[in-house]
Amino acid sequence: MKEKDTLKKESGQSRRNFIKTGALGVAGFTIVPRHVLGRGYLAPSDTLYIAAVGAGGQANTDIGAFDRSGKAKIAFLCDVDFDRASANIKKFPDAKKYVDWREMFDKESKNFDAVSVTTPDHTHAVVGSAAMSLGKHIWIQKPLAHDVFEVRHLTEMAKKYKVVSQMGNQGSSNDSVRSMREWYDAGLIGDVHTVYCWTNRPVWPQGIAWPTKSTTPPASLNWDLWQGTAPAKPFPIGFAEGGIKLVPFNWRGWWDYGTGALGDMGAHIIEAPMRVLDLGYVSAVEASIGSTYVDEFREGIFPDSCPRASYAIMTFPKTPKTQGPVKLHWMDGGIMPERPEELGPNEAFGNGDGGMLFVGTKGKILANCYGTAARLLPTSRMNEIDVPEKLARVKDSMQGHWAQWVEASIAGYGKMETSSPFEKAGLLSEALAMANLAIRGYNMPKTVQGPANADGTPGRVRTTYPGRTKILWDAKNMKVTNVPELNQFVKREYRAPWSLSS
Repeated sequence: MKEKDTLKKESGQSRRNFIKTGALGVAGFTIVPRHVLGRGYLAPSDTLYIAAVGAGGQANTDIGAFDRSGKAKIAFLCDVDFDRASANIKKFPDAKKYVDWREMFDKESKNFDAVSVTTPDHTHAVVGSAAMSLGKHIWIQKPLAHDVFEVRHLTEMAKKYKVVSQMGNQGSSNDSVRSMREWYDAGLIGDVHTVYCWTNRPVWPQGIAWPTKSTTPPASLNWDLWQGTAPAKPFPIGFAEGGIKLVPFNWRGWWDYGTGALGDMGAHIIEAPMRVLDLGYVSAVEASIGSTYVDEFREGIFPDSCPRASYAIMTFPKTPKTQGPVKLHWMDGGIMPERPEELGPNEAFGNGDGGMLFVGTKGKILANCYGTAARLLPTSRMNEIDVPEKLARVKDSMQGHWAQWVEASIAGYGKMETSSPFEKAGLLSEALAMANLAIRGYNMPKTVQGPANADGTPGRVRTTYPGRTKILWDAKNMKVTNVPELNQFVKREYRAPWSLSS
C-alpha cells in the first residue's frame, strides 16, 4: 500500500513526525506486513496486520472476531487501561502494547495495515482520521463519530484515502436485512411512508447531575488520555459514594463522551430502514424527552446528561424507492409504538433489545433489533412469500461482519464490498447525530428579553427552549437553518492539543 511521506503534525498531538522510514521488523513478527510490499500486492501470507485502539470491553468481541477470521494478525494493542485489556494481553502475547495511540502511530505505522477503533464515542474521529491519513484500512465501532461534523469528515476521508472501511454495526451484514430489501422491492407491502424504531436502552444512568465530588482515578487508568477531546474534569466519585461509575461503561449517558441510547442502539436498529428504503440525509427532526428529577418532588434539567427517555421524529426526503418523504420515529427509555392490529395479542413485538416496524400502503414488516427475524404482518403472510434472492449474502450472516472487513481490506480498496462502508455508515450516523441534536437542544435554555414596558422600563425576561420545535436541516452546509442556537452541537470544540487529521 502506498503511504504518504509524512503526516502533518497536529497541534501538538503527535509526539514526533510520523516515522516513514526505518526497520520494518517488530519482535514476534515472522512475515512482513502486506502493505509494505506495494499497493495491490498480496503478501504470501495474505494476512492483515491490525493495530487495535481499544483492547478491552467491546474490543474483546471485535479483536476476537478479527482473529477468528484466520486472515488477521493482532499486531498491536493500545489501551488507556491495560487492567481492562488483560484478556487480550494474555491471548495475544506477541502483540506490542501501547497506552497512547499517537505514539503507536508514530513508531509503528510501517508495521500494520489496518486500525480498529473500539473506544468511547468522543474519540472515534481523532483516532480514525489519523489512521486514514496514514492510508490504513479502518474499522470504527458504532456510532461512527460523536457529532455531525466528525461523521461527515470521516466519510470524506475514507473516500479521499481510498481505504476499506467498516462500521461495527453487525446487523448490516444480516441475511434478514437483505430479505426485507427483496420483499420491499418486490412490492409486498407497497410504499413505505412511516417507520417506527425502538429500544429498551438506556440501561445505564442518564438524566442525572454530574457528581460534585471527585476522587483519584484507578492506578491502571490514564484518565487524561481517556478524556481525550472532551473538557478536562476531575475523576467522578463512584456509585458507592453517591455518584456515578463513569468508566468503563456508563460514559454513554454523558454528552461529553457518549451519544445516549441513540448512539448505542440506533445504528443497530435504524440501519435496516435506511438500507431498505435508500434513505439519505435527514431534512427535519423534532424531539421530546422524558422528565428528569432532582428528587421525588422537583423536576430538574441536567444539560450534561442524556435524557432518561426520548422520542425523535426524523423526516427523510423522497427517494427512488418511496413515493414521498418518510417519517422515522425513534423511541427509547421504555417508550414503544402502538402494537399493530395485524399482530396477534401474544406475538412478540420486536425483542428485548428493541425492534422496527415498516408501515406500507399494502402491508407491514416487523423485525427485531439488528433487523433479525423479519416477518410480514400478519405473520400468516409469511406462507405466501415467493421472492427470489437477488442480493448477495454475507458469509456467516451477522457473525461474518468482522471477517468481511478483513477480507475486503486484504483484497484492497474497491475490490470487495463491505456491509457498512463509511459512505453508508456516514448517512446512518449522521441521522443519529441529527436526532441527538434535537434531543440535546430540547431543554437548552435561552434567555429572551421581552419588549419594554409602557413606562420605558425593561420588559420581562423569559426563558425559552428553542429545541422544542421542528428543526430544519441544511445537509449540504451542515447547518440548522431555523434554530441557530443548536449549531454549537454540530461541531464540538476539542480540548487542546487534540484535532482531526485531514
